[in-house]
Amino acid sequence: MEMLTSIFAISLGAILTNNFVLSQFLGICPFMGVSKKIDTAVGMGAAVTFVMGLASLVTYFIQHLILENLGLEYMQTVAFILVIASLVQFIEMFLQKAMPALYTSLGVFLPLITTNCAVLGVSINSVSYGYNLLETVVYGVTGGLGFMLAIVLFASIRERLEFSECPKCFEGVPLAMVTAGLMALAFMGFSGLQVW
Repeated sequence: MEMLTSIFAISLGAILTNNFVLSQFLGICPFMGVSKKIDTAVGMGAAVTFVMGLASLVTYFIQHLILENLGLEYMQTVAFILVIASLVQFIEMFLQKAMPALYTSLGVFLPLITTNCAVLGVSINSVSYGYNLLETVVYGVTGGLGFMLAIVLFASIRERLEFSECPKCFEGVPLAMVTAGLMALAFMGFSGLQVW
């Protein structure tokens, strides 16, 4: 029962209260750049969720089986970046060979995931929080789902704002920044949630 409560708390925290984009401000580049249409936001969110889950699993083993055993904890960031870049490259090659239609539809999103600091953040945070293997994977997947929730909500708002009237000086990026700020304030309302 205690493990289930812990998993629920991690999930709730990663999706709502400690959302990587709107609370920790990680992954802002793809959040702002790929959120003009809902279709691209869903594609990016799904790809990030998959990579976050897989990267958290692999980096858990890298940290506990290699870095800690060899006393190389100080190489954590470099090792994790290499792992994430390798995973994204491997996934890109696999999709290009096995599922060309999906590879074409994702297009530029796959290489963008390598530079998404939220993917690195989930790996480093899970080590610093002392999560076990199950908690690490749950944190990675639900962190990706939180990213997906934020980017899809933001894309839907931006699509509606395209047809609204606003002062000329607010068109485009300024209005998007104001909207992102208001979304971050709205997500702060979840910070009072507690799991018993």
